[in-house]
Amino acid sequence: MNKSNYKWIICGMLFFATTVNYLDRQVLSLTYPNLIEKEFHWDETMYGTITGIFSMVYAIAMFFAGKFIDWLGSKKGYLWAIGIWSTGACLHAICGIGTQMVLGIDSLKSPEMLQLAAGSKMALAIGTVSVWMFVSARCLLAIGESGNFPAAIKVTAEYFEPKDRAFATSIFNSGCSIGALIAPFAIPLIAKYWGWEMAFIVIGALGYVWMGLWIFIYKKPKSETQTQESTDETEEKPLTYVQALRMRETWALSLCRFVSDGGWWFFLFWTPMYLNTQFGIKPTDPEGMTLIFVLYLITMLSIFGGKMPNLFIRQGKTAYQSHLWSMFIFACIPLLGLFAQPAGESLATPWAPIIIIGVLGAAHQSWSANMFSVIGDRFPKSSAATITGISGTVGGFCNAWLNMAAGFIIVYADETSMNLFGFIGKSAGYMILFCWCGIAYLLGWTILKLLMPRQ
Repeated sequence: MNKSNYKWIICGMLFFATTVNYLDRQVLSLTYPNLIEKEFHWDETMYGTITGIFSMVYAIAMFFAGKFIDWLGSKKGYLWAIGIWSTGACLHAICGIGTQMVLGIDSLKSPEMLQLAAGSKMALAIGTVSVWMFVSARCLLAIGESGNFPAAIKVTAEYFEPKDRAFATSIFNSGCSIGALIAPFAIPLIAKYWGWEMAFIVIGALGYVWMGLWIFIYKKPKSETQTQESTDETEEKPLTYVQALRMRETWALSLCRFVSDGGWWFFLFWTPMYLNTQFGIKPTDPEGMTLIFVLYLITMLSIFGGKMPNLFIRQGKTAYQSHLWSMFIFACIPLLGLFAQPAGESLATPWAPIIIIGVLGAAHQSWSANMFSVIGDRFPKSSAATITGISGTVGGFCNAWLNMAAGFIIVYADETSMNLFGFIGKSAGYMILFCWCGIAYLLGWTILKLLMPRQ
């Protein structure tokens, strides 16, 4: 097989893995409103706790996942990662059974259990026990999923030259959007007709299919297939944690991600809830499915974001400079997020905020493709996964903070009837969160520009 074609087959496998990765993450957010929510008597705080702990465990696990991938190698490391997260995804399906066993309940789905008064002793017991059941499964999912991007970035550095890395990254990173495109149609329908438990099992099992393909498809690239630059990188020893943490570049990238990473995850986990809360649209409704589909269809524009650095390279800029200035352009676009909530309420339609969120998502994915490429620009590829893991850990703390804070902010705004710029209650809470997501990328870019040593 032509070597040039083969590297794109590998890129396709990275795309497939990332698609499965995001499908697994979406199952909870798309089955929570009106299914899991009613069965387990959850509120936004409980949901925010689960997503926040998931983000925190994901962040901590990434610190070790990167080094694990560099140590074990791309092929075996990726297999371990997706095997663990697929198992964790499937285990969500038994959380209801586990809750029944702990509390000695015959069925959580019986009319008597479903009609429990909010705040009653039994409702609180079911909510508390089930939350920790889901947290346990979610933690295993997070540990496995933490290996996806370190492994994918490492494989990209192995197979692609610097001028092509942003484009290759944008392709596999678009799996996030494709997974989110498929999710609003597949997951609610599976949950509606076969139960929310089967949604976790079916989507989780896709990872085992990927593993079978990866075993036969992946071949470690030979040094002679690389450019001289790539060959020189291959011969370098991987950085130790101490060496990596002493580098100013590591902290510049990590603090940039700490500020900016949370926006995408907020939209991923909270958009179905936002539609349900603000417009009374359920994820299982045809309109809900269509809205989520359109949102992530717009994010597919991010594929073109991987091509933007080539415009700067043709003007004589280095790969790093090209990626940096591309990031600046994509950091300005999320400022549109400041208008998402006002547009939704003033026009009395969910389409305005959904389109804006979709544009923000496309900007985020384009931003990420170039940010991941910075790792290949400034670090040896032998340590690409390690650096991705370290920076991902720091960024993950932002994800955890934002998701946990979102639940508390929305509940607090509702309980206190908060008034912010004319938005009252939960609407005010969402306005706060949209504002943060709007300015976070410019703040992150400024940190990267100021702290990254001049090249």
